[in-house]
Amino acid sequence: MTIRVLLADDQALVRAGFRSLLARSRDITVVGEAQDGDEAVRLAASTHPDVILMDIRMPGTDGITATKRIVTGPAAQGCRVIILTTFDTDEHVFAALRAGASGFLTKEVEPAELRRAVAAVADGDALLSPGVTRRVIEQFAHRQDLTPATGQRLDVLTARELETVRLVALGLSNHEIAERLVISPLTAKTHITRAIAKLDVRDRVQLVILAYESGLVRPGP
Repeated sequence: MTIRVLLADDQALVRAGFRSLLARSRDITVVGEAQDGDEAVRLAASTHPDVILMDIRMPGTDGITATKRIVTGPAAQGCRVIILTTFDTDEHVFAALRAGASGFLTKEVEPAELRRAVAAVADGDALLSPGVTRRVIEQFAHRQDLTPATGQRLDVLTARELETVRLVALGLSNHEIAERLVISPLTAKTHITRAIAKLDVRDRVQLVILAYESGLVRPGP
C-alpha cells in the first residue's frame, strides 16, 4: 500500500528537501505541499493524505491550529499528523500533541528515520518512543496548569487496563509493561489497544496526555 503524504511548511526549500527524501521510498508518495496552516487544512480535505508532515511555526494559521482542525474534522478522517520542529525542546510540541498530533520530528532527522516514522504513523502507531513521550509531556505539562479531572472517564477501564495506562504514561515500553505485570507483550499491547478504543483517543501519545490530564499520573517537579 502506498502511503500518501502531505507536506506543510512555509519554506519551499524545506518542503523540497523532504519531498526528495521521501521519493527514495517506493511505498511513499507526496500528494501535495502547503505553505501555511490554512492551505494544509484545504489540501488535507482534497488530497486525503495518510500522513501530514506539519511545521509548527508558519505565518497565518500555525501548525497547532491546523492540526486540531484536521484531526477533529470529517474531511480528512483517519489522517495523522507528524509535527516538524527545529528543536526537540520546543515548548509548542506539547500543545501540538494535545491538539492531536501523533508525534514529532526535528528537521535534522536522518532520511531513513524519516521514512520509518512516516510508515509507523501511517500504520497507526504513535511516533514517539515511550521514554521520549514521557519526557516531552512531563517537561511541559506542569507549565500548562493542568487541573486533574475527576477520573470519571477512566471508569470505563478494567483494573488491569488502568494499570497498563499508568505504566504507558510512566514511559514503559510494551515489553517492560509485560515484565512488570507478568504477562506477554501481546497481552500488554491488547490492553493498550482496548484502552485507546474505550477512551476514544487516537493513539498512545493521546493516551499518555489523558493520563496526566485525569490525574492518574502527575508531572514531576
